[in-house]
Amino acid sequence: MNNAILLSTACFAPVQYYTKILCYTTVYLEQYENFVKQTYRNRYTILGGNGPVDLIVPVVKGRGPKTLIKDLQISYDTDWQRNHWRTLFSAYGSSPYFEFYADDLILFFEKKFDFLLDYNLTIHQTICELFEIENNTVLTSDFEKVPPETLNFREMISPKEKTPADKNFKPAPYTQVFSDKLGFTPNLSILDLLFNEGPNSYTILSESFCKTK
Repeated sequence: MNNAILLSTACFAPVQYYTKILCYTTVYLEQYENFVKQTYRNRYTILGGNGPVDLIVPVVKGRGPKTLIKDLQISYDTDWQRNHWRTLFSAYGSSPYFEFYADDLILFFEKKFDFLLDYNLTIHQTICELFEIENNTVLTSDFEKVPPETLNFREMISPKEKTPADKNFKPAPYTQVFSDKLGFTPNLSILDLLFNEGPNSYTILSESFCKTK
């Protein structure tokens, strides 16, 4: 039986990502891969009044075409932190738990982090604390070495349409701010679940992990 999983780092990762955090004994986070664009490594998807909205953390482009994720720096050429927080407030200001969690999260839209990996790891630690999930993540020591009996999900959790189906993930529906207008939109950023369900978020995560025989 696989009791460990290998994931890429992610920024305010989607619900699917956190079902893995919840259900696997050990979670390896990849730090030696080359940065891949258009993934959850530096973007997250929330729900606005007209549908899903992608929020992107800009990064500093390296001299060469390949930059290890652990060495990738965040760019502050634009005031993206302020823009992200305004967008979050617009989308979730009327949600049941936005004000309850705002003080725990505002740090990530005020403090400047040098490296994307550090930013993501600190976010992840905070999310685990808010959900009361044990943070059982371990950073990889080498890109090529996948620990034995470990499921490799580095590319499996992705916003790209051609991503293979995950037989262990069946998103449990919950009430969202714009449910009356848009219906239920699955697998958004963990922030969507947190702001809408608050303390019940852990239960939704548990119900979204589908065990297979």
